[in-house]
Amino acid sequence: MSIKGKAYIMGAYEHPTRDAPDLSTPQIHAQSAKGALADAGLTKDDIDGYFCAGDAPGFGGMSMIDYMGLRNVRHMDSTETGGSSYIIHVGHAAQAIAEGKCSVALITLAGRPRQNKFFPGGGGKPGQLTDGAPEAGFENIYGGSTHNTYGMCAMRHMYEYGTTSEQLAWIKVAASHHAQWNEHAFLKDVVTVEDVVNSRMISDPLHLLDCCVVTDGGGALIVTSPEIAKSLNRPKVKIIGAGESPKGPMGGRGLDLTYSGAVWSGPQAFAEAGVKPSDMKYASIYDSFTITVLMQLEDLGFCEKGQGGKFVSDGNLISGVGKLPFNTDGGGLCNNHPTNRGGITKVIEAVRQLRGEAHPKVQVPNCDLAIAHGTGGSLGTRHGAGTVILERE
Repeated sequence: MSIKGKAYIMGAYEHPTRDAPDLSTPQIHAQSAKGALADAGLTKDDIDGYFCAGDAPGFGGMSMIDYMGLRNVRHMDSTETGGSSYIIHVGHAAQAIAEGKCSVALITLAGRPRQNKFFPGGGGKPGQLTDGAPEAGFENIYGGSTHNTYGMCAMRHMYEYGTTSEQLAWIKVAASHHAQWNEHAFLKDVVTVEDVVNSRMISDPLHLLDCCVVTDGGGALIVTSPEIAKSLNRPKVKIIGAGESPKGPMGGRGLDLTYSGAVWSGPQAFAEAGVKPSDMKYASIYDSFTITVLMQLEDLGFCEKGQGGKFVSDGNLISGVGKLPFNTDGGGLCNNHPTNRGGITKVIEAVRQLRGEAHPKVQVPNCDLAIAHGTGGSLGTRHGAGTVILERE
């Protein structure tokens, strides 16, 4: 069953906190839900579907439904795919609505990594055998982390295609140009290519400014049926395509670090929507690291594989300057990254753009089509991708 036109995003809210010593994770979930409901013009009694991922504490959906007093939920989903979770939840919510499982779906995210002293993607300490994913006992004992994996992806991409650190730096530069207009952004200073390549090395060839920020925060979305959407006096953002896909190295056999699951999730979403990459007016791309953005743009079809470095250079991602404005809130590189599942903010900013509610300095003129894309797991290895195509009605 196609979800094209079967559901609408009618509420969106990004929690303003970036440092939450006085809030619990459930409180941020609840406050984000309240904000999204107010934005949509609905109440919690209207909610009959609830979606969350691994950031929801306790028993996930069950615990949060009880905590928030959601009395009428008849469908719930706690799919966990890391940073792509909440992109995928938008597609799942649309599918549930299309199938009649629910008519008003609430999606919430919250995280407090700054308080929990948790760094997304951090592996075990050297010499420490940890439980967890099947590969943990083989890799975490060496102190592996997300930084190491993404650094390897960047190094391999440079080897294969001649990509440079300066080209990667342009992605951070673009994000910083946008973040300066976001009052809530964690990093508001505009940076240069030189600033990025001269920042200290974290995991060769990735520098400090190639890496996302670590913040507390959260967000929420309200997805409704067309009938509910028509009854609300709010701008309508239609979900017209969605795709999801894993990528696994199968124990390391046939491992290629230069592409991601987006090579499958992107075509699914574009085909269902009946549009192509060149039709997109705005792109929200998960930006855990600069290399993440570059590889996603290639894999989603915005440029040929290996041409990402040239595509992102010279301000091509800056709103009002380049061909493809991206992450106009500052993204994970400058605005916020509350958990390693921060993809919900990508949808929220895409909704702002389609409604014409982004900051005037970064609002894309006549923005009627947008893509939001998330990555989960480790970019070039165990990885899940989620893509949604949204349209202003």
